[in-house]
Amino acid sequence: MDPLVPAAPWFAVAAAVVAAAACVAAWKAVPWQGRQVALVLAGAMLAIVLADGSPLVGLGIGALLLISAMVATIGVRGTPAAALCVQRAVVALVMAVCALESAAPGAPAATTAGHGHGGQALSGILPIIVVAGVVGVVLWTLVSEWVMEPVHDKRAARMITIESWALAAGLAVVCLGL
Repeated sequence: MDPLVPAAPWFAVAAAVVAAAACVAAWKAVPWQGRQVALVLAGAMLAIVLADGSPLVGLGIGALLLISAMVATIGVRGTPAAALCVQRAVVALVMAVCALESAAPGAPAATTAGHGHGGQALSGILPIIVVAGVVGVVLWTLVSEWVMEPVHDKRAARMITIESWALAAGLAVVCLGL
């Protein structure tokens, strides 16, 4: 099955790079756990697109994203940055599901074809998990704008907002590419 949006993988890469750049630009407002997951996500998205759907690359990237998601939440409990670190971890988990699905033995031909993002043509319960993750991240981004008080200076708050929306948009584009 062809992706709904043929350029979806490159839009997702662009969104991940924008999110990583905004996260790095917010420097001290984002703990190292948050910066590492944003940078790993950007690198993973680029590697997935450039790998041309290789199952071995999908397996490695999926494992890297799982580890990065776990590291993203180490030591941030109770800090003002905890909610955003968990949001980044959820994005990494959804992307790990997509990457690991492309590495599954017997994956459909469209999954490993040269569409860039290896997660097209997900089967079973995985599409439900991916869609639920995307909807959750988008809702989290919307609600956090209204509920959470900005605890950073204006520049850092703007960078974190850009990062949150870029992550949500990138995940939505990935979902369109399924």
